[in-house]
Amino acid sequence: MIAFINGILQHKTPTEVVVDVHGIGYAVHIPLSTYTKLGDVGRPISLFTHMHMREDAMQLFGFATLEERQWFRLLLSVSGIGPRLAQGILSGIDVQELHAHIAQGEAAALTSIPGIGKKTAERLIVELRDKASKISLEGSAGAMTGASSSAVRSEALQALLSLGFTQQAAEKSIHAASSESNPASSVEELIKSALRHAGKK
Repeated sequence: MIAFINGILQHKTPTEVVVDVHGIGYAVHIPLSTYTKLGDVGRPISLFTHMHMREDAMQLFGFATLEERQWFRLLLSVSGIGPRLAQGILSGIDVQELHAHIAQGEAAALTSIPGIGKKTAERLIVELRDKASKISLEGSAGAMTGASSSAVRSEALQALLSLGFTQQAAEKSIHAASSESNPASSVEELIKSALRHAGKK
């Protein structure tokens, strides 16, 4: 089991990074909550990791905080939730909100997360409510700053495509999110807003 990874950030997208560890490049899947905490390419990076093993592949998932990794593992413990959906959930909502919704039994709020229907939301509450109460949350993800509007839209589009959206659906959701009275100013905010619009369809 790989518990963490330290190296140089060689490449990053909103859903995956490549970390150079002594000349070996590790592809690591990440949620948006981690992406917003990354530094520039070429800088040192440290991620807490979870290795998911299948018969045909090994996947490494990385997180900026222990809380994110804890929640990823909690989500995997729920029947019907695999690593990709868990990654998507953490991309659609930050851990503080997720914690609060589950602790307070707010199934309706959880269904606003893409990929989470009523039954799955209820299952999350039933299976994780007690476990969630044992997790201590420390701080929240910061927003990216200094990015141009076009760069934000471009990275948000790439993230939605990585999450399985078609080009047309991703562009439509981003356009709807960008047309709001108070449009998002960071990649994470824009993607979350676009995911909410996609969930309304």
